[in-house]
Amino acid sequence: MSLVKYKAKRNFNETTEPVAGNPSTGKHIFVVQRHHATQLHYDFRLEIDGVLKSWAVPKGPSLNPSDKRLAMQVEDHPYDYKDFQGTIPEGNYGAGTVYIWDKGTFELMNPGNKSFDKEALLELKEGDLKVVLKGKKLKGEFALVHMKGRGENAWLLIKHKDKYATDEYNSEDYTPKRVKDAGLRYKEAEKKAATNRTKH
Repeated sequence: MSLVKYKAKRNFNETTEPVAGNPSTGKHIFVVQRHHATQLHYDFRLEIDGVLKSWAVPKGPSLNPSDKRLAMQVEDHPYDYKDFQGTIPEGNYGAGTVYIWDKGTFELMNPGNKSFDKEALLELKEGDLKVVLKGKKLKGEFALVHMKGRGENAWLLIKHKDKYATDEYNSEDYTPKRVKDAGLRYKEAEKKAATNRTKH
C-alpha cells in the first residue's frame, strides 16, 4: 500500500487532514485515534517504512489477552497524521470526529538482524507482527495476526500476557466524556442535515 489510495479518497480543499510528512530518525511512533464516523471505531497506526500502517479496530484496542480484536487494514496514512485530531467535514471520506486516544513509541519484539523497517515489513508480509507499545494507555506486548481465509485486510489485534495485561478492558472507559459528546453532536447534526436535504 502507498499514499496514492489515501490521497485519492480525500479532498484537501475541504479536509484539514495532512497530505504528507517525513518521519524523524530514531524512535518509531504509534498512534491510536478514536474515529466517530459512520461507525465508531479506533484507528491503530504504526510507523513503518516512512508511513503509518493503519488498521480500523471496531471495538478499540484492549489490554485483556482474551479480547482478540478484529483489525481491518486500511490504506497507509502519512506520517503527519499522527498529530491529526478534529473534524472531517460532512461529505468527505471518513466524515466525523477524530481524537488522539493514545500515542507513544514502539519496538519490535523480535528485532532480528535486518533494519527496523525491513524486519517489520517482513513480519507484516508473514502475517504476524509482534510489537512492544510504549504509550500512556497501551503498554507492553501486542501481536497483529493476519486472519487466514478472511481476505487480505482482516487481522486480529491481541494483547500478550505480560505485566500490563488485565482481565477487563473497554477503550470507551478511557475516553473523555467531552470527546464522546462531540462525536454524538456531530452525528446528530449530520442526521438533521440529511433529513433537511430529503425534504427539499
